[in-house]
Amino acid sequence: MAVTHEHAHAEHHLSFVQKYIFSQDHKIIGIQYLMTSMAMAVTGGILAMLIRMQLGWPGTKWGLAAFLFPGGFQGGQMKPDFYLSVVTMHGTIMVFFVLTTALSGGFGNFLIPLQIGSRDMAFPWLNMMSYWLYPPAIVVLLAAFLVSGGAPNSGWTAYVPLSALKEASPGSGLGQTLWLISLALLIVAFLFGSLNYITTILNMRARGLSMGRLPLTIWSLFVTAILMLLSFPVLFAAVIMLLFDRLAGTSFFVPSGIVIGGQLLSHTGGNPLLWQHMFWFLGHPEVYVLILPPMGMVSDILATHARKPIFGYRFMVGAICAIALLSFLVWGHHMYTSGMHPLVGMAFMTTTLAIAVPSAVKTFNWLATLWRSRIRFAPAMLFALGFVSLFVTGGLTGIFLGSPPIDIYMQDTFFVVAHFHFVMASAAIFGVFAGTYHWFPKMFGRMMNERLGRIHFWLTFIGIYATFFPMHFAGIQGMMRRIYSPQLYAHLKGLAELNAFVSLAAFALGLAQLIFLVNLFWSMFRGPRAERNPWEATTLEWQADSPPPHGNWGAHLPEVHRWAYDYSLPDAKDDYVPQTVPTAQVPAHRGTDGGGGG
Repeated sequence: MAVTHEHAHAEHHLSFVQKYIFSQDHKIIGIQYLMTSMAMAVTGGILAMLIRMQLGWPGTKWGLAAFLFPGGFQGGQMKPDFYLSVVTMHGTIMVFFVLTTALSGGFGNFLIPLQIGSRDMAFPWLNMMSYWLYPPAIVVLLAAFLVSGGAPNSGWTAYVPLSALKEASPGSGLGQTLWLISLALLIVAFLFGSLNYITTILNMRARGLSMGRLPLTIWSLFVTAILMLLSFPVLFAAVIMLLFDRLAGTSFFVPSGIVIGGQLLSHTGGNPLLWQHMFWFLGHPEVYVLILPPMGMVSDILATHARKPIFGYRFMVGAICAIALLSFLVWGHHMYTSGMHPLVGMAFMTTTLAIAVPSAVKTFNWLATLWRSRIRFAPAMLFALGFVSLFVTGGLTGIFLGSPPIDIYMQDTFFVVAHFHFVMASAAIFGVFAGTYHWFPKMFGRMMNERLGRIHFWLTFIGIYATFFPMHFAGIQGMMRRIYSPQLYAHLKGLAELNAFVSLAAFALGLAQLIFLVNLFWSMFRGPRAERNPWEATTLEWQADSPPPHGNWGAHLPEVHRWAYDYSLPDAKDDYVPQTVPTAQVPAHRGTDGGGGG
């Protein structure tokens, strides 16, 4: 059902349940996504602490942890199968249930209608359903910890045959089935959201808001929605096929000749590599599903707090589209060790290294935007700058892993863990933090405490480098990524002190997030009242009230007269000119960076 004028002004007819629980208002749905993602981030973070406890001090007896997780400890020590289940669930939760949902679901829902001058999404009911498939998916996923055999231990990639055969390991039973069902539910939610985002951006922009005048946040969310719409159905099909292999005796992925417990299984004709191809055809676009929205958000935040137009707008848009296109051509670099022909590996190496070009375009344009600017070091700006640092650090190690001769040696070591925790996990998390500090006044009508925000930034920034950078050295020395106890291997015993240091840094990093949570929830109710445009920004959302009312804009929709980055114009009274100001009053920017946008 498309949004109508009557629907936009029907707030007084809605009950509490309709307004705040089963809401069709994009702003409430966005906040629901963010709050639920935050709860899952806490869950994933607790699992990360369990991982670091075991790796930092293997063989240690943990009384409190054994009391909290009685099925996962024996004699006070963590059991190997429980450790592998924790690793599997941590990766699954953080990739799919935190970062994807917070960035695309949370900020996508909240910002798209506001930044394009619309009253709501194109299909509000479908939008509500996209969220309400998320909590059931969480319940099904976490239920895996409670069933016989426990949660799956096949890794977040669920490689077969370990994930396809119930007899393969304790976690390969009902827990693995619940994992697959949960992922299927979440994929449907993502597809509902993607259809809504694309339709809304193409059809519901305000008068005068051409595609060339869209903020880069909207461009990134638009391209991300296309990525999700094209890639997630492939994983959905793979999940259904794997469920058939597990429950109906088919052999899509299970080959013949597998013997478990002395018994030859009846499966014939399957191909385990087919699962890897289908998973990574989603898996690598998924990396950019996580990183493109922060790229757009960081672009807006940098321009706002640098008081300077974004440099190279058209090149930035082109880089977003190029990254998205190339992301469909690089999945094979995850499979260099699968026995592929060297010429095929060379082809995937070429596309993998090529993706560094548009990534570098964005990085240098961010630096050019900052050059000789008047930076305001608000918490949002600090996290945006931190995002650039983490993205570059992780991207540089990606160049090494894109080369087959190096990747074959580094495959499944902690070098890979360090790489993707920088470029995908930490950079994306910094995007979430930057977006939260920047748009919090618009969401809740109050300001967050900037001093606590700066403390949170520095502790998190230092904590991330202290936690993940040493992992590169562990990986170079051959430490495997899903190892239960490094002390079992003679060549890894020398890493005991490094692993202990990483674990201590991880604990400090986790504790630092308590500052953010206190700041967030205290500011929701006790923070100073926010003005309509506290950052003196130019994009449309800052022309709405803080927080915006139901329908966003009252009786009249805004009209756009300029692009999204008119900062520091020589003829303007203030150092920012909103998109709604006619060019007859203040001439629009017409610089060499393509910013006029028209």
